Amino acid sequence: MSRIDESKDFVPVRIAVLTVSDTRQMADDKSGQTLVDRIAAAGHVLADRKIVADERDRIAQQLRDWCANDAVDVIISTGGTGLTGRDVTVEAHRDVYEKEIDAFGTIFTIVSMQKIGTSAVQSRATAGVAHGTYLFALPGSPGACKDAWDEILLKQLDYRHRPCNFVEIMPRLDEHLRRK
Repeated sequence: MSRIDESKDFVPVRIAVLTVSDTRQMADDKSGQTLVDRIAAAGHVLADRKIVADERDRIAQQLRDWCANDAVDVIISTGGTGLTGRDVTVEAHRDVYEKEIDAFGTIFTIVSMQKIGTSAVQSRATAGVAHGTYLFALPGSPGACKDAWDEILLKQLDYRHRPCNFVEIMPRLDEHLRRK
């Protein structure tokens, strides 16, 4: 069963937060702030935080920039995962991914179903890996960010979490690039 192994030391990871919105500013970015607060409370490091417009190329470029930055281990975006015409975050993430973490969207849907019922079907939350960096795309509501962090990311970004977690395999995410 899932548990924290107290015999191991906590390993903080460096997390960048990207809010995707045409209208939000830092002062009213509740979803981004929800993530920032939870990152700090968990003992991780906020590596960077930005807001970009709902434009696929701009989102993908910011993701690529952070993936190329050795000071960023994880990227969490919020916003733009819905079904409307301006919702292009998922497509931008997939433009960057080397590998998709398919089960993340499934687990997020299960968590969301417990909170909002069948409305969870409207989310396209996704996750992947690129250049040794984890990328997570969450919906733009503070509640969805809380659910994703509290029920999934808090555990998977904790090195002590058993039986396994994302942090322990982090050093091997880009091993295919080193074999050449």
